Amino acid sequence: MAARDREGPVDSRAIPQVGVAVLICKGTTVLCGRRKCKVGYDEWALPGGHLEFGETFEECACREVEEETGLRIQNTRLVTATSTVMLHDLRPVHYVTVFVKADLTDPDADPEVREPDQTDGWGWMDWPNIPEPIFKPLEELLHTKYDPFA
Repeated sequence: MAARDREGPVDSRAIPQVGVAVLICKGTTVLCGRRKCKVGYDEWALPGGHLEFGETFEECACREVEEETGLRIQNTRLVTATSTVMLHDLRPVHYVTVFVKADLTDPDADPEVREPDQTDGWGWMDWPNIPEPIFKPLEELLHTKYDPFA
């Protein structure tokens, strides 16, 4: 039975969440980090996070990238989205992930680990050869054959 068909309060994990993932390119690589949070633990993912109420996708992208990496971005643009159901604590969670591409304001800047409880490091990964395991929304993007360099 769908969450909307039940009577009473709906489990918040049954409501789709909106995430924003940011493609930052350098040469033929993209910035990825190894997740340390509960959903997607130890998987490679793009910088990003939850969309806050009233925030645009572009504002979310800028905020999350700076919070997580210390990098500043510009020229943000929406590229695509995925809809992913994953398991978290043996329960399904549903994320709509909006992918935004952006340029660094300083191409020579290096990412820092600003949230060590969320990510254990950042690296420039060859696209589309992201090492496994890969966070499911990013894996779904890779399966579409999206080319961030086109």
